[in-house]
Amino acid sequence: MDNKSLESVLSKFEKVEIKKNEYVLQSGKVCREMAFIATGYLRMYDIADGKEISFWIGSSGKFITSVSSFVFQTQNFWNIQAITDCTLYVISREKHMELCKTEPKWLEFDNLLLAHSFALLEKSMFSQLHTTAKERFENLMEEDRELFQHVPLHYIASMIGIAPESLSRLRKNLVNPIS
Repeated sequence: MDNKSLESVLSKFEKVEIKKNEYVLQSGKVCREMAFIATGYLRMYDIADGKEISFWIGSSGKFITSVSSFVFQTQNFWNIQAITDCTLYVISREKHMELCKTEPKWLEFDNLLLAHSFALLEKSMFSQLHTTAKERFENLMEEDRELFQHVPLHYIASMIGIAPESLSRLRKNLVNPIS
């Protein structure tokens, strides 16, 4: 992408600072923005049977939105909440669509982003069906060890589909393996 195109893309984003526990999006609303996480951690979650279930935790360098709501302008299923103070770069749906029409590289990037979102969903579904809690924990440790230093463990436990106590045992066994 040349400098003029890059400037055009960047001019469409707005820098937004949000505090820990603030919401970027709440369940039931229509998602009208997509955010790039510059710093901090956000989680996507819902409440089922009175329990918060984390679907995904995003960190710096990642985009976050409710894809179906953003694309189709339908009611959103997820809450997106700051786990830490965050700096986001936010683009509205209108500006996003404008970029898709005027910047071919942005459209190419957008297609990759969408494909990546579906790949993450597939991976998560496969993992829940075909791996053990220990394997899910080990995979997450390998992929994003820093998460364990910045995110409350009950959110991580929920995301990998185990009880917080089980996560504590797995972490303890990793530090003090049983011979």
